Formats: sequence, structure tokens, C-alpha cells
Amino acid sequence: MSAKLYKILLISGIVLALLAIPIFGLTYSSSKNLEVDFLDVGQGDAILIKSPFGQNILVDGGPDGKVVEQLGKKLPFWDKQIDLIVLTHPHDDHVTGLTEIIKRYDVRKILYTGVVHDAPNYLAWLEEARNKKIPLALVDRPQVIKLGENCELDVLFPQKSFIGQGIENLNNSSIVAKLFYGQTSFLLTGDAEIAVEKDLLAASVDLKSQVLKIGHHGSDTSSSEEFLEAVKPKFAVIEVGKDNDFGHPNLRILKRLERIGAEIFRTDLDGTIKFESDGMEINKKY
Repeated sequence: MSAKLYKILLISGIVLALLAIPIFGLTYSSSKNLEVDFLDVGQGDAILIKSPFGQNILVDGGPDGKVVEQLGKKLPFWDKQIDLIVLTHPHDDHVTGLTEIIKRYDVRKILYTGVVHDAPNYLAWLEEARNKKIPLALVDRPQVIKLGENCELDVLFPQKSFIGQGIENLNNSSIVAKLFYGQTSFLLTGDAEIAVEKDLLAASVDLKSQVLKIGHHGSDTSSSEEFLEAVKPKFAVIEVGKDNDFGHPNLRILKRLERIGAEIFRTDLDGTIKFESDGMEINKKY
């Protein structure tokens, strides 16, 4: 190849690359909508929140490394930042996948309760977080996390500190949070059971939300009639593994959801479930 031809090809390649940059940017420009993806990670929870202001928030990480594959489908390849991880509680089906996330992504902050638990997967996650020097924020009371104008994540539970405490039923140490954007909201319940639901009802917390992440994978230990009546969800999402050994979701819970008129989506049947909100209404995306 002559030197002249080489220069022509080199210049042409640079020009094409420069032209591609704005096109690439336009294709992947950040949306003004709020996107919430209930990721299909089998028998476990993992929820990706993509705020209208560019933040990526991951609530729980599922029972294994499948969450990495699912995130790869939802985030562009160059976006390796997770602004906040929320661990609702340290059971394996919520925490295990987060260790791989910490290894592969730039995690800016972690929110958790600090409840005592000595399971190996939880301890491995904490060790990895500390090795990476990720700031660990302990939630010990209701609080508001502002994401931008008219968009926030409100922690409703715990209402007291679990820091350094051993809890017999870790499900009832779950962080319960309500995600707002404009006039729309999502209620994320972890594995909180009926005892937590009663505490929230007794505290007169505004639970009404268009989307409800059903507690404890649709087990009958959660989703009491009183709680569902207070939430009045248009959409109910059950994160559950196909042919799981626990009988989730419970038929009684499915019937309750049908009676209140909620449209039910399940990760074992529907795969990853995506919603978008423009601040006025929430739409299920297919």
C-alpha cells in the first residue's frame, strides 16, 4: 500500500469516526422518563431504576451472577456506573449477585440496614464492598433520597435501627421504599411480611402506588388484604423463579390481586418486566 493511499484511508477513517460520535450520542441520549426494570434473575429480586436524571440504582441482586447478564441487556456497554445499590435484606436470593456487580461496575454508594447475619454470601459481599472502598450508608429510620426535580426514593421502613442487631426473621428487616416521579409511584417491598405491613398501616404511611412489587415472591406470608387495599396497585409484579421449590406465588395471593383489579406480571412467565413513567402515568413496555 502506498503512503499516499494509507494517509487517505487513515483520514477517511478518522472523519467517519468523528461523524459517528454525534449519531451515537443521539441514539443513546438519556430519556426524560423514569424506567424501572424488574429483572428476571430466577428465584430472587433485582430491580434496576434508571432515573430521568441519569442515575442507575440497583435494588437487590438476585441469587447468583445472572444479574450481570440482565444488566448488560439494560445498560449500554459503556455505562458501568451504578450510583446506588440498595440491599433490602441479606438473604442469599437478594445479596449474592451483588458481589459480581461490585466487581464489574463502578458502584458509588450502598444503602443497607446493617442487620447482623453471618451467611457466607452476605459476608463476601460486605468484604468486596470494603475492599473497593465503596461508601456504606446505614438506614435506621425513614428518609428521602432526592434524585432530581419531582423524583425521589422514600425509605418507609425500617422505622427503627437494626444496626448490629440479630433479627430472627430477616424478611422483616427488609427496606421498604416508595419511588416517586411526578404523580406516579412504585412501592418496593423486599421480602417484608405481614408484620411490617401492619407497622406501615399503623403509622398511617401513604402506601398508594400504581406499581407494587409483591412481597416475598408472592408468598402468603405477605400481601395481606388490608395492605393491598391501602396500596390499590394498577400493576402487581412478582419476582419469582420458574418451577421453584417454595410454591411461589401462592394461589391465595394471586386471587387477592385479581379481586382488587391489579394486572399481574411475573418474571417466571414474562421475563424481565419494564415500566416507564413520564411523571403523569406509568406504562408497561413490551
